[in-house]
Amino acid sequence: MGHYTGPKAKINRRLGAVIYESRGAMRAADRRPNPPGMHNRPKRPSNYGAALMEKQKIKHYYGIGEKQLRRYFAHAKHSKGNTGENLLSLCERRLDNVVRRAGLALTRCQARQGIVHGHFLVNGHKVDKPSYQMRPGDVVSVRNREKLQILYRSIHADASGEPAAFLSPDPETLSVTYDAVPGPEDISLPVDVNMVVEFMSR
Repeated sequence: MGHYTGPKAKINRRLGAVIYESRGAMRAADRRPNPPGMHNRPKRPSNYGAALMEKQKIKHYYGIGEKQLRRYFAHAKHSKGNTGENLLSLCERRLDNVVRRAGLALTRCQARQGIVHGHFLVNGHKVDKPSYQMRPGDVVSVRNREKLQILYRSIHADASGEPAAFLSPDPETLSVTYDAVPGPEDISLPVDVNMVVEFMSR
């Protein structure tokens, strides 16, 4: 799932939400709000189908595969607190998500690409794993190379939306401090996580 290269607008339309943030995908979803395929009769999905769609939202939105999602779920299930909130918190703590929500990338796909190519440092050390789990106090910064600094200043200027409340970005140094573990109010994905928990607990 992390390497999905198919038509992103089709996923947005199928799942009924802005999962992929590229301009083309968002424009196409606006033009055609219905799911892809024949549209003779609108069908209400079964409980199983609805839960599966909610799970697909998480996988596509955060760019994770089934095995990785299962690992996150097992960790969330054995942690204190609400399992669904714990699951989404683990997803929000991913390095690629932090880079995107800090405005250092326009999409999560772009954030993953930059991380894999070694454009970012965490606490001064290069990290090339998009799934890296952030801890409170960690500082993400763009490597001090002229071309990268120019590139990411341009990206930051074009980024839309406010940074997440659990982040403290510093546009001057192109860095962001991860302040705290995100709570339910910080989750950026519109998803019924309780349906996902029930689905994955079967």
